Formats: sequence, C-alpha cells, structure tokens
Amino acid sequence: MAQALIDRHDVELAAQAAAGGRREFGELVRRHGTAVRALLRRMGAQPALADDIAQDAFIQAFERCAEFRGEGTFAAWVKRIAARLYIKRVAKEARYVAETANGEEGHQPDPSGRVDLDEALKVLSEPERLCVSLCHGAGMAHSEIATALNLPLGTVKSHVKRGLDKLRARLQAADGMGRAQHVG
Repeated sequence: MAQALIDRHDVELAAQAAAGGRREFGELVRRHGTAVRALLRRMGAQPALADDIAQDAFIQAFERCAEFRGEGTFAAWVKRIAARLYIKRVAKEARYVAETANGEEGHQPDPSGRVDLDEALKVLSEPERLCVSLCHGAGMAHSEIATALNLPLGTVKSHVKRGLDKLRARLQAADGMGRAQHVG
C-alpha cells in the first residue's frame, strides 16, 4: 500500500512531482500555498495579485521541480520563485508605483494599541519591504535574499536594517500614542 501523501517529506514529494506526479505536487501546493501568498502580501501585493503570482510561482516550480535538490526547504525555494516573479511585476509597473509611493497621510492609530503589521510595512520603501519580508517573513538568510533579488549582500543588509529601524520607530510612536490615550 502506498504511503499517504501527508506523511511524505517535501523532498520525496518534489522528486515524485519531477517525474510527473501531479498528486504529489498538489500536496506541496496544499502545504505551502498559504505561506507563499502571505509572503507576497507582506511584500506589498494586493490579495488578488498575491493569488495570481503564487499560482504562477507554483506553475514554475512544477515545471522546474527537478531542479529542487533539497538543500533548503521546499517552502523557501518556492518563496524565492514567487518573490522573483513579484519583483519582475513591480519593475514592469514602476512608473505607477512612483506616483503612489508616498502612501496615505493622516493614518489614525488603533485605539486598542494593536499594530497592523501590513499597515506598518507601508512606511518602508519597496526594497526595504521586500528585504524585511523575505528575511523575517520567509526566514531567508541575507545571502539567499541577495541571490534571489540579484542585489549585493551589503545592500540587502542595509535594506533590512533601515527597514527594521523604521518599523521600530513606527511601533514606538504607536506605543507612545497608545499610552498617551490610556493616561488621563
């Protein structure tokens, strides 16, 4: 009797998918689809765009499954594919992004003191948001991000540091506002 798909390791499923196993690849999509879409959302993609790019990433992953060697996790591999696709999409639409890069002004803090991470990420530049999302959202190392984004390692480190500094400042400001509202 064949081992249940749910009990198989990603490397085994990827190898079987490379040999044409659609059911095995379907299990990989089931396992990692939500995480890929979540990463794309953290990178700045709207929900419908995140779904489209995730689907394209899994199609590419299926076509290139034989390239997955199991040296890292399958999730990280497919997230890198998705990140590259998103970056290409953003580059194509760069002229529109420049017009809306300043974002919304006058954002009101949540009176409960909670911070919306997606809203907080909007204060970052596009490269900072991508690098912070890949580092802390996808768990990728700086060197992996540099390779995925085709950027120098020092640039990635700078984007992550500046992005985290901006997020800390935003969170401290939000925390200060929350305390000021609760006092008195």
